Amino acid sequence: MKISKLRKIIGWFWVAQAEKVYFCTIYVQKKHNRSGSTSVVVVSKASGKYKEIKSFGSSISKEGIDSLCEQAATWIRSFGYQQELDFDDRKGKEVEETKRFLSNIDNVLINGTQLLLNQIYDNIGFNRIPDEILRHLVIARVSQPGSKLATVDYLKSYYDEDVDLNHIYRYMDKLYNTQMELAHQISVEHTRKLFGDKIGLIFYDVTTLYFETGDTDVLREPGFSKDGKTAESQVVLGLLVSEGDYPLSYSLLNGSQYEGFTMIPMIDDFKQRFTLGDDFVVVADSGLMNKDNVTLLQEAGYKYIIGARIKSESASVKQWILSQEKTDKACYSYRRENGERLVVSYSDKRAKKDAYNRDRGIARLRKAYKSGRITKNQVNKRGYNKFLEISKDIEVVISEEKIAEDCKWDELKGYITNTDLDAERVIAGYHGLWVVERAFRISKGTLEMRPMFHFTERRIEAHVCICFIAYKVYKELERLIAVNKIGMSVDKVIDAAKTITTIKVRLPENGSFFTKTLFLTEKHLAIKPLFDLSNSES
Repeated sequence: MKISKLRKIIGWFWVAQAEKVYFCTIYVQKKHNRSGSTSVVVVSKASGKYKEIKSFGSSISKEGIDSLCEQAATWIRSFGYQQELDFDDRKGKEVEETKRFLSNIDNVLINGTQLLLNQIYDNIGFNRIPDEILRHLVIARVSQPGSKLATVDYLKSYYDEDVDLNHIYRYMDKLYNTQMELAHQISVEHTRKLFGDKIGLIFYDVTTLYFETGDTDVLREPGFSKDGKTAESQVVLGLLVSEGDYPLSYSLLNGSQYEGFTMIPMIDDFKQRFTLGDDFVVVADSGLMNKDNVTLLQEAGYKYIIGARIKSESASVKQWILSQEKTDKACYSYRRENGERLVVSYSDKRAKKDAYNRDRGIARLRKAYKSGRITKNQVNKRGYNKFLEISKDIEVVISEEKIAEDCKWDELKGYITNTDLDAERVIAGYHGLWVVERAFRISKGTLEMRPMFHFTERRIEAHVCICFIAYKVYKELERLIAVNKIGMSVDKVIDAAKTITTIKVRLPENGSFFTKTLFLTEKHLAIKPLFDLSNSES
């Protein structure tokens, strides 16, 4: 065959490389050398870039050059993609081949979050729970929280997963009956692994979860609501988390349960179920600690850090507290006869804030009661006060003595512990209680744990368990983002993953499919390391 043009033998290929699918042409090229000879090479062109693939030598005679060109053309045809076209026809053929490729696309899945969270779910160990429905429910809860019906639609639309709604409800019954304990076990094991097989500090707090109904039963009852929902029934959720707010375990209690009675039974149960030693310290807010709870902690041999009500201390202890020098970040310890230590700290920054808030409040009082009398319109009408009637005004006076007394306690904070930790570590440990509040905020807000629309005990428990596992996955993703030094929040990573797609192309000649996950934008490339956790530090 005689080659009359520089580029005549064209090969057409679809190539997947560098996370892009693009069109590639291959042709024979003649290159004139300074020596007077002509080299014959096969060259590819893709995305405007040329690359030499194979050289077939050089010749100075026309017959030799034609022979080399024929060899090169035969080599291209050996791949089965060769088409003999004039250079001017290439554009039309490119469009034709593109249409052919697109017609063979079998599916496009917007499944970036599924691919990402599947790995994290498995790495934690939740794949030990032998039900794919749980995996789907947890991943959907992290990426697109909603009702169970909305979850079914989401799984089908984005992941091409067919999950029947009735199967979900039946699985929730199974989760409650047989698999909840394993979920707790996996969570504790993973957290201990992160902390060198130790638990360290355990933070405990409670919150409430409300229902969009006033109906009550053994579990759902009205009570003091953390969400300000006074008319709805609720349940009480007690949560144990480690440092760094990794969830350990939880317990659901009757909605009318006094929160102060929840802590000791849950900690006892937690220690026994997971055969823990005495290598942890319980940290709890003063609101949960009455005298009985402190006594029970002591009798059980637990180490603890709790908030102190320093204004309620004995006269001698209060005198000692107020006698300490108020210098910024100062810490003082007072040893009790029972072995406890009262740690007191002072902060200039907080003192200024306390003084500012008090001054604002007093200014409002002076303005409201400048006449020295309180009228019935100024009485709080909430609760049972609505039944009160005031026939005459009541005389009131702002006590300057009480104001002066309150000033003495500006930013003096107290902590009680029976540990040997130094004062700074005790204070830092107690201030770590914010991690429980964060866990509640993410679980109730981001993961939409509440309001709940299940009305049987087993499904309420199963719903909370799903949210608990979802929060564990959320936290592990947060840790891996930090390990890989990706400067994005968990929510922004999930948002970016939601736009990562996987194409599934039908290969008619091979009778199989080709799939490719596409990382196309800068954000996609930024979070790509999270999709290969084998290269991440543990």
